[in-house]
Amino acid sequence: QVQLVESGGGSVQAGGSLRLSCAASGYFFSHRYAYMAWFRQAPGKEREGVAGIYTNDGRTTYADSVKGRFTISRDNAKNTLSLHMNSLEPEDTAMYYCAATPGSGAIQSMSRPSEYKYWGQGTQVTVSS
Repeated sequence: QVQLVESGGGSVQAGGSLRLSCAASGYFFSHRYAYMAWFRQAPGKEREGVAGIYTNDGRTTYADSVKGRFTISRDNAKNTLSLHMNSLEPEDTAMYYCAATPGSGAIQSMSRPSEYKYWGQGTQVTVSS
């Protein structure tokens, strides 16, 4: 059974940084099609794909809104996914979720929630101006 547990959220002023972590148990990071991502959802808005990574070879994809500011990474030895967030803006305020695909095939769209089978419970990020 796959379980994803996020941590590292909090409150920060605009321009600051945060690092989110996702501990994944029961998920095979080395599988050819294993893919994990970070999503976020602000009140009244749709869930948005922020960044994704093939955990086998490290290929990444970013939403335009976070390119150059956020970095997704993984530690296969620790089964951990991370999101380093720099130059945070009030618009980054949201609940952040870790997600993983079932690994049955190549990802079609990082930003499509239906691609993912496993989700964490979320961690809140609040950026004040």
